[in-house]
Amino acid sequence: MIKTNSVTPNVPHQETENPEQTATARKPLWRRMLPLVVLVCGLGIAWTSGVLDLLSFDTLRDNRDQLQNLVSSKPALSILGFMGIYIVAVALSLPLGSLLTIAGGFLFGSVLGTAYVVTAATIGAVIVYLAARYAFYDVMHNKAGSAIRKMEEGFAENAFSYLMVLRLIPIFPFWLVNLVPALLGVKLRSFVLGTFLGIIPGTFVYASIGDGLGALFDQGKTPDLGVIFEPRILTPIIGLAVLALMPVAYKKLRKSKSEAPSDE
Repeated sequence: MIKTNSVTPNVPHQETENPEQTATARKPLWRRMLPLVVLVCGLGIAWTSGVLDLLSFDTLRDNRDQLQNLVSSKPALSILGFMGIYIVAVALSLPLGSLLTIAGGFLFGSVLGTAYVVTAATIGAVIVYLAARYAFYDVMHNKAGSAIRKMEEGFAENAFSYLMVLRLIPIFPFWLVNLVPALLGVKLRSFVLGTFLGIIPGTFVYASIGDGLGALFDQGKTPDLGVIFEPRILTPIIGLAVLALMPVAYKKLRKSKSEAPSDE
């Protein structure tokens, strides 16, 4: 009698979940909510402490000489300090974007001011994105219905183009555009590139206003924050937004042609 050894086939284990998402989902709710709670508490402190009242055009005008002397004598410290303030303002979703951007142009000029603002605003936006994704994405993704999942898939497929449009045209608040991509599963790379590139035109407009802020102060005037909506400014920005949507339109056109029945 011949005895044979049965060999169990080695079936590769199929992973059904993303390890990173699984690890995040297993963490206690308080740990996942902690970054967002810190940001919300910081927002509450900023509103109740009166710090928002200190950041104004009056403050810039009254401290004009001291600020310009600080930039001249300690440029590196001035740049880091300004960017730090901007990052905190964006991370806490404070309504100071236009004012700080104009201040950046006032202190550093239109070109350098734009560079510092765009970099700081992107970092602040990423902080909000990561906090919201860490806290809510897994819960929302697990409980989302088919409609939400379909919207998530469509947004993720063209995330860069959609983000460019949302950043170029200021239809929605900056903080809202930081949150929604996180909840819809947009990849971090697309979020960073779409944010960084998309806010450059609008930032340059406000930084250029800031570059001439000294002349307005000499005349006893303050800048018009609604200048971004003037046709001469908004029209080219809308043109850039249309260009950003061209890849989306091309994909939809190709898809409709491939799904259409061929006539034989």
